[in-house]
Amino acid sequence: MSATIYLEGGGDSRELHIRCREGFRKLLENCGFTGRLPRLAACGGRNAVFDDFQTGHAKGDSDYVGMLIDSEEPLADLEAAWQHLKRHDGWNKPDGASDEQVLFMTTCMETWIVTDRATLADHYGSNLQESALPPLNDLERRSRQNVQQGLAHATRRCANAYAKGKRSFVVLGKLSRSALEKHLPSFRRVVRILEEKL
Repeated sequence: MSATIYLEGGGDSRELHIRCREGFRKLLENCGFTGRLPRLAACGGRNAVFDDFQTGHAKGDSDYVGMLIDSEEPLADLEAAWQHLKRHDGWNKPDGASDEQVLFMTTCMETWIVTDRATLADHYGSNLQESALPPLNDLERRSRQNVQQGLAHATRRCANAYAKGKRSFVVLGKLSRSALEKHLPSFRRVVRILEEKL
């Protein structure tokens, strides 16, 4: 079965697109998908992701076409993906598309990163201020601003302080499936769908 997933991230730089794909590829391998990985396409901003997704969905080149994007806001209903995108972005569901084609990082990629405290401690070392990170309970209900600011503050004294782009994709590729599944319902949904589709 062939699969393509369009990724939010990577900006406009070819190098960052490569690093984005690599970070997500490593994360998917950590989740047990080695040997059945989808084709990953880094698209940059969320509107570019949606445009590329619509094109890929319409062409039907893959058995499964998905997009992995930030939800930007907490989800009212975990399974009502297109309803959320209509309300938040004004996007209409393409003909024949399903909610399972939308994979959310709720509320943002940094939510995934702050969840795995063991990997953060290993990656950032002793200068990580873990107390500045948002609490693990109800992480997906927290605003992306709260999560991103907490991560920036917690790593500010680290030589490799968190920054979107190259550094963010390095730590993304180290995350543990079990840590994320323990705390993030949206991540469990992503894994469940990919287990079915890949």
